[in-house]
Amino acid sequence: MPQLIAGPIFSFLISSTAVATTLAGPLATALGYAVFAGGLYLASSVFSPEQPKVPKPDDGSYNLKQSVPSLAYVLGTAKKGSDYVFLEEKGGKAHHIMVWAGHRIHRFVQHYLHDEKATLNAEGGVTSPGNYDKDGVSFVHIKTRQGLNAETAYSDVVTAFPTIWNNNCRGDGLASVYMRVATVDQKDHLDVYPNGMPEHSAVGDGALLYDPRKDSTQGGSGSHRTNNPSTWEFSTNLALMRLWHLCHPVGGKMAYENMHLPDWANAANVCDQNVTNRSGATEKRYHGGFWFRASNDPIEVGRIMDEAAELVVYERADGKIGVHAGEFVTPDVRLTAESIYSIRVDKNKRRANTVLGVRGRYVNTAKDYITEDAAIYGDPYAVVDDNTERTRTFENAAIQSHNHCQRKQKLTFVRANARRVSVAADYTADGVRDIPYRRFVTVHYPSRGLAEAVVEITSSVTIDLRNMRISFSGILVDSSLYAFNAATEEGEPGESVEPLPDEGVPTPTGFVPTIQTEVVSGGATAAFINATWTFVDDTLTYELEYDRTSGSTGVQSAFSEAGATQVRSGYLVDGEEYRVRLRAWGGGTKSEWTDYVLLTATADPVAPAPVTAVSVDVSTPGQAEFGWTAPNSSNYFACRIYINSVNNLGTATLVATEYGPPSATDLRVVTSLAAGTYYGWLVAINPSGIAGTAVATGAYVVT
Repeated sequence: MPQLIAGPIFSFLISSTAVATTLAGPLATALGYAVFAGGLYLASSVFSPEQPKVPKPDDGSYNLKQSVPSLAYVLGTAKKGSDYVFLEEKGGKAHHIMVWAGHRIHRFVQHYLHDEKATLNAEGGVTSPGNYDKDGVSFVHIKTRQGLNAETAYSDVVTAFPTIWNNNCRGDGLASVYMRVATVDQKDHLDVYPNGMPEHSAVGDGALLYDPRKDSTQGGSGSHRTNNPSTWEFSTNLALMRLWHLCHPVGGKMAYENMHLPDWANAANVCDQNVTNRSGATEKRYHGGFWFRASNDPIEVGRIMDEAAELVVYERADGKIGVHAGEFVTPDVRLTAESIYSIRVDKNKRRANTVLGVRGRYVNTAKDYITEDAAIYGDPYAVVDDNTERTRTFENAAIQSHNHCQRKQKLTFVRANARRVSVAADYTADGVRDIPYRRFVTVHYPSRGLAEAVVEITSSVTIDLRNMRISFSGILVDSSLYAFNAATEEGEPGESVEPLPDEGVPTPTGFVPTIQTEVVSGGATAAFINATWTFVDDTLTYELEYDRTSGSTGVQSAFSEAGATQVRSGYLVDGEEYRVRLRAWGGGTKSEWTDYVLLTATADPVAPAPVTAVSVDVSTPGQAEFGWTAPNSSNYFACRIYINSVNNLGTATLVATEYGPPSATDLRVVTSLAAGTYYGWLVAINPSGIAGTAVATGAYVVT
């Protein structure tokens, strides 16, 4: 198999980041692992090298290209990129083969290119977005495989690369995507591929799951069998995902025979219960989806599902693995003062620990599976005596419903503020030995304010056989723990806004070019163009184009830094007129040009002082000799001589320009003058042609 190609054009590395999980309730999940696996999972996570964290949903937005990727597993419906196993080019076509999941999946639901939804025709050609389809020709084709036990090789790749990819390269058991990208004419490249090589991602329905409710050999009704995955079906039921994970090599590595399936069937039924959301629609209580890698810590992966579905996994007295479903169960174990050795009640009313509100985050499937904020549960701005805002954040990668997230936020809020209890009881008392297999127990201890109080166990249960005691900690709850009125408690989620179609790179606005100057070597000044515009986005760069209106030097360009709002040109020819315009660049494409602006280069805008000692000698017929003293100005460059037959400088004619140094006495003879009365003006200028105050000679007569 060819090695991965990840060159500078195509490579795009996504790093897995941690999924922040907050288990405010059934902390006995960790206990379940420690009990039924002898603590091996917990020990391995402590003494083995640190394992990568479970990816967030957003981490799978694009293709993940790396030399040896760990297999990805998808449970429920999720959006993610793929791992490259083949990328070669031949005949102007790039052939991509990518593994979306390391197992059989139910189906692909939606393909994306650069996070834009793609529409395919019957041959797999991309017809939308429209830039990939030009004049009815699709330049990008996509085909898929679901990952059956015996798959079929992609024939296009076999035909193009028979020496390295043949019909035996089937990808058995791997859900994969084949994408063929064709070359286009250079002039059309940025129109067809405005963002470069397409980046593929997809929404898919993931693994098939075993459901004990559909197994007639386990008291259910149906053809599901634990030893025949081909009989399983796709589901978004979180309890079924947890059961699959416990019995899979990337999870608990246990056998279905070790599972107490009636418990799991009940948990699946609880997950399938209908609940009403704020809009009045019906949805399932605990359904969702997410993806992870084989290299992720199985305890963390399991915790995500346990937290999302309110599951508590535990080992039963018969050695099988059971599960407490996400529902309230009336306790059948009752502890009284006679059977309790010690009890500690923490009212949990310290101001520093009070949680006023819970901020939740969930995966919004209506917005292309992005993670976004849910409505805040509670009032984080409520006035306490110190006016301090105290909140807790809840986030779970498997939750894909705003109502589901809000129900979990309420539970987080209730558990964070609940009274806490620690109990040490007599191990020989009636029913006490069942505590390790219960989620809720009743504690009756009136002297400590506990009258038939219900305690949810949130810690490991410790059994001390030397002293015949059993100890645990928990929180005080009531039977309404899971009650939720969506109409009044769910809050209003953010609007699901459909992204606007791509309109290309916007034409710059607020374009203002000006001539500016700076001192260069030798103390001289030079002119340049400084252009500014209205900021749009950090990713855009801008091209300033300028050339002389005379066309004598050709077009020149200057480019800005990304995100900048100004750019300067090179030095200009002093006194020349230039035409200037601007356009933006982003993602390899360009905007339209702005309109031209005409500017004249002026290196020195400061006028020199006027000339002095002005005189006119007309003793010689037909000519006038002008005399003056140049001003003591360092930027004095020359003196212009204007004459007119009337006393009006505005209509006077420039007849001569005499160059000279500052403070020098100078003269200039103007010849070929007809006899008559004239008026003259002498004007000092600097090197940029900026004129000083005109000095009149008064009337003089030429003979």
